[in-house]
Amino acid sequence: MYLSAIFILDSNGKVLIFRNYRGDIETNAIDRFWQLFTEREDESSLTPIIQNDDITFIYLKCNNIFLVAMTKINTNSTLVLSFLFKITNVFCEYFKKLEEESVRDNFVIIYELLDEFIDFGLPQTTDSKILQEYITQKSHTISETKLPPAVTNAVSWRGENIKYKINEVFMDAIESVNVLVSSSGNVMRSEIVGQLKMRVYLSGMPELRLGLNDKIQLEDVKFHQCVRLSRYENDRSISFIPPDGEFELMSYRLSTPQIRPLFQIEAKIERFSHSRVEYLVKAKSQFRKQSTAHDVEIIVPVASDVDGAKFKTSNGYCKYIPEKNCFVWRVKSFPGGKEYLIRAHFNLPSVESEEVDAKRPIQIKFEIPYFTTSGLQVKFLKIIEKSGYAATPWVRYLSKNGDYEFRTS
Repeated sequence: MYLSAIFILDSNGKVLIFRNYRGDIETNAIDRFWQLFTEREDESSLTPIIQNDDITFIYLKCNNIFLVAMTKINTNSTLVLSFLFKITNVFCEYFKKLEEESVRDNFVIIYELLDEFIDFGLPQTTDSKILQEYITQKSHTISETKLPPAVTNAVSWRGENIKYKINEVFMDAIESVNVLVSSSGNVMRSEIVGQLKMRVYLSGMPELRLGLNDKIQLEDVKFHQCVRLSRYENDRSISFIPPDGEFELMSYRLSTPQIRPLFQIEAKIERFSHSRVEYLVKAKSQFRKQSTAHDVEIIVPVASDVDGAKFKTSNGYCKYIPEKNCFVWRVKSFPGGKEYLIRAHFNLPSVESEEVDAKRPIQIKFEIPYFTTSGLQVKFLKIIEKSGYAATPWVRYLSKNGDYEFRTS
């Protein structure tokens, strides 16, 4: 991935800061970007990529500013966008909020960061922990000309001489489930998005080895830079020297067209002479009986002009939220293999909004601890350190909702 320049613009297209890394693009080329962007602004669909002659503009809008990367070389636009997102995250680490005012107040430190992000068009480090070792917000200048060991070491993401009284590793395997079910009960779309998040409190320079069950085929796997990819490609084991503290070790996705929904929602809506409307909603958990979902919320849309809400539930409690045109059924604890019902009654004085509630799907929110929808499991998590100290690994599993929706007839 090569970048010729990066520009930061205000909401009117005025240049606030820029760095021209390769000198192969005139700085006034940014004027072409703003002209092309404003011409496209009224289109129904916009992409973050604009091509003009031999220049490609890849941009990201954050609050009231634009980050624009420019290149004359054929490059992977997805990687460039990911790089721009990382840049914004680093800026937010320094300034809390990235906007025009914070950019104008921190010109010096932004120039320093831009110089560290990229060297002659090639991305370098975007690890905020490393950058904060020698670029500080207080001084806005590089405190020393000598780079910290973390930058020059082979393991740039971990500092040296880290010590803890108690050595522990926490791993969370979190899966978010996206499901869209038709009014007839057919699964129209299903997807699992997973993450392995870690909190590492280990002394020295430990090596961790992680093994996962091989019964599932993970897609779109992305690893933290600390993972030795060659070993994973050979035997599917994950070996790495971890950063200190919190980080995301791995993310993945599974497209599962035949997935059985963890919850099944059935809704019957009955109107009576345009004077009242009644809802009968049935929720059934379809996961194993040993598991329990916590903090379940079932959000049912209603017409905008209903009033006089009355509810009767077999479990949990319900609340009408008029500002969102819905009622929310909350069940604190929902074991697997259970079925609960709710009846809701509303007065309906108007007929104009009669079909509003039918156009929006029912949504459900939940968390199921000690459970992964895909069946992913950690077979082992070993900690190897030359001093041989004792360390405790902890692994937790969690499945939760992503976009989990049920259409009503």
